Parts: sequence; C-alpha cells; structure tokens
Amino acid sequence: MENAIKNRYEFVMIFDVENGNPNGDPDAGNMPRVDPESNLGYVTDVCLKRKIRNFVELVKEGEPGFNILIKADKALNTKFTEAYNALDLPTGNGKTTPAETQKQARDYICKNYYDVRTFGAVMSTGDDPCGIVRGPVQINFARSLDPVFPQEISITRQAKTTAERKEVGDTEMGRKSFIPYALYRAEGYVSAMLADKITGFSEDDLELLWSAVINMFEHDRSAARGKMCMRKLIVFKHESPLGNAPAQTLFDKISIKLKEDTAVPRAFSDYEISIDRDMPAGVEMIEKL
Repeated sequence: MENAIKNRYEFVMIFDVENGNPNGDPDAGNMPRVDPESNLGYVTDVCLKRKIRNFVELVKEGEPGFNILIKADKALNTKFTEAYNALDLPTGNGKTTPAETQKQARDYICKNYYDVRTFGAVMSTGDDPCGIVRGPVQINFARSLDPVFPQEISITRQAKTTAERKEVGDTEMGRKSFIPYALYRAEGYVSAMLADKITGFSEDDLELLWSAVINMFEHDRSAARGKMCMRKLIVFKHESPLGNAPAQTLFDKISIKLKEDTAVPRAFSDYEISIDRDMPAGVEMIEKL
C-alpha cells in the first residue's frame, strides 16, 4: 500500500508500578498477576493494548480513520454490518459471503479503525463477516525484573448500597490488592510487510503508536493502579522492510539489573539500565523516552 510504513521496527517498553495493581487476575480475586513458578509479575498484552486504544480514542475521537473497534459500545457484528452498508454490499450471507466481498469490507474496517489497522482483529463472525486481519504491531506480555509480593490490606466502606446492609452498621470491611513496587519490561514488533500487504499502517499511525505508548498511563489513573509510569521506550529501526537483524539480538542490547547495594527494589532508582549502542549494520536505535 502506498502510505504504509517501509521499515521494520522492534521496541522495548520499561514501566513501573508503585503501590498499585497493574493488571488484576479475575481467576485470583483480581490479585496482581504473578507467575507461580518464579513469582515474577506480569501484565498481559491485552491490558497494554487496551491502554493504547484508550489513548488513541481520547486524542483522536471523531477524526475519520481513528475509530476503535474493540470497545464496549455496540456488538462487533453490528459494526461489520455497518461496513457492508457503507459500501452498499449485499448483507446477511454469513459464511457463504464471497471472499472478494469480505476483502472489501475488511479494507474498509482497516481504513476506518485504528486498532484493526494496528493490532489486527478476528472479524469472521456474524452474517456479514469481514475476514481475519493480522496486525503489523504485536506486543508480548510485560514481565517484572524481580519477584513481586502482592499484598492485601483491609479497607472500610461507609457507603452502603442497600437499606438492609445499612441496618447492620455504618461501615463494612473490604480488601484491596497491590504491589509495593515492581519494574516491568515488555517487547513489541512492527512488521512493515504486514502493514504493506494488509492494513496500510502508516508513518502517522506509527508516530501515534509511540505517543500512545509514552502516555498510556498518563490518562489511565485510578486508585487501584497506584502510581504507574512509562520509564523508557527504546525503538530499533531497520533499513529494510524485512529487517536487518534478528529481534532477539536487538533486545539483548538492553540489560536491566538491580544495584548491588539494593536488597529489595522500592524505586526506579534502585535499577541500572545498560544499553549496548553498537548496532548491527542497517539498524538504528532511537530512544523515544
């Protein structure tokens, strides 16, 4: 596609949490997510992408081409039908819908929805399917650098929801889960080939992605999440669409270690970040943050 990005990228995000729950696990009473074997904390890719979507919607709401597909406003199948109606395509054929028709609807969705253009989506459901899109941007789980020790504290609640509960007293007890401190690292990938062949992810889209990553916590504040900060965003830019070096080679250029005189990390300053700036031929390292 004419406006699609022409370079492959990898990127590393380093962020921390202080006295908060960065990503609750509904299977564990919404406690912070922890690997039971290593006690390292983790944050899912779904959680990180949600914050990117929310930022884009906040700054680009109402602008053509920057709608968000994955959000709790209306059923996805309804949005797929809207794409068919916008293109005057025959509706209601379900799985028998011709592949070319689905492709037209898919391209319409990619053009109008930033998150599909970026992350892709499964849109093969309902009476008006729009196919499946492999997004050029993918993000791994974030993982803490050191073991985390989630805690629960008791809190009191004074506002009762029903008259019956009010009769038993003015207050009731509750629980709040948090991590005192943890530093997390996540890695991501941007494929110029998928951008060119499928979604049309552009240079402007890419700059918006970097802005969203840097600011993903700035407009997502809550008492439950505590103090969360994006500390570093390091981008590796390849000269070619296919890339000039393996991703793992570039990721290994960044090492994070706890300072020797620190027993238990409680601040970002307790860590040392080392960057090997000797890049392979054809790769440029850019410190966005």
